[in-house]
Amino acid sequence: MLAVQDLHVAYPGGVNAVKGASLVVHEGEVVALLGSNGAGKSTLLNSVCGIIRPRSGQVSFRGDDITRLPAHRIVGLGVSQAPEGRRVFAPLTVKENLLLGAYTNRGRDVADSLERILTLFPRLRDRLPQLAGTLSGGEQQMLAIGRALMARPKLLLLDEPSLGLAPLVVKAIFATIREVNAQGTSVLLVEQDARAALRLADRAYVLDAGEVVLDGPASALLTDPRVEAAYLGGSVRKTDA
Repeated sequence: MLAVQDLHVAYPGGVNAVKGASLVVHEGEVVALLGSNGAGKSTLLNSVCGIIRPRSGQVSFRGDDITRLPAHRIVGLGVSQAPEGRRVFAPLTVKENLLLGAYTNRGRDVADSLERILTLFPRLRDRLPQLAGTLSGGEQQMLAIGRALMARPKLLLLDEPSLGLAPLVVKAIFATIREVNAQGTSVLLVEQDARAALRLADRAYVLDAGEVVLDGPASALLTDPRVEAAYLGGSVRKTDA
């Protein structure tokens, strides 16, 4: 479904955030992208969805090259992101935020999409008229994911969905991600909680200083000490998992 090949991304000033990273997401998979802070995970996600233009390399979605497409075109093809930090529209209501996520649904039943999201996140149903900025952190994360799902994506990009949330809320959100995947949506997950991500994922990649240094089945990486090294800010050598 998604193929990232030899991706290089640099920021102004010559900072190389992603250095030749490659990964794939097959249809129906949950793939985790792990690494310490500053490893390039969010930059890679933003390059996939067209927010950041890579210096070189290729991003393909369902066989089509989307490397140079603008973000709204990529959303229209079936890729949605729930960004790090949630980034809900605070002055708008919960319902307005959700409807904004459906702006590409031309010819589709937006009401059906909205009902699906409210079934996935029942807590949002009673908060539809409430301003998004007044929600709790967990509710804002539910809203961010729900907004992304309103576009009915084939591939959902999730950037740190557990960040700053209480354990019970995290458990509920991960259960919802599992349900979304079971309903047919592929997921590329950036997550600080390596163990939770690996328990959820089918496969995983570890980024270190912008490079993929480990990859393999999530069950194998779950017990790999090199994953611990990456999260503690250490350096790991590139190898096959």
